[in-house]
Amino acid sequence: MSSPASEDLAKLFLRLGVGILLLLHGLHKLSYGVSGIEQLLVNKGLPHYLAWGVFVGEIIAPLLMITGLYTRLAGWLATVSMVFALWLAHSHQFLSLNSSGGWRIELQALFLIGSLCIALQGAGRHSLGGSGGRWN
Repeated sequence: MSSPASEDLAKLFLRLGVGILLLLHGLHKLSYGVSGIEQLLVNKGLPHYLAWGVFVGEIIAPLLMITGLYTRLAGWLATVSMVFALWLAHSHQFLSLNSSGGWRIELQALFLIGSLCIALQGAGRHSLGGSGGRWN
C-alpha cells in the first residue's frame, strides 16, 4: 500500500522525467526549426503555421510540468501535441517493430502515456503549484 508521500514523490519523478525529456525535443526544434513539421502539415492539407504549436507542447508544457504549475493543463497540452506527432509523423509506424524488437513508436507512446497520466493525476505536493486547484 502506498502512502500519500510516496504518491507525491512518484508524481514528481513522472513530471520531471517526462518534462525534461520532452523539453530536450523542444530545444532541438528551437535550435533547428520546424520546417519538417511544416511540410508534414502541408502534406496533410493543414496550414504550415500550425507547426509553431510544437513549441507549446515541447517547450511551454514541459516547463510547466517540471515546475508543477498548471500541471494538468501542461499534461493535456503535451498529450495533444503527441497525438499530432503520432498522426503527422509516425502513423505509418504503428504496426512496426524496430531492429531490437521494440515498438517503433515506443518513445512517442511513452511521452503520450506519461503526459496523459500527468494530466489526469496532477502535480502533487512537490510542486510550485501544490496539489490543490483545478489545474494542479
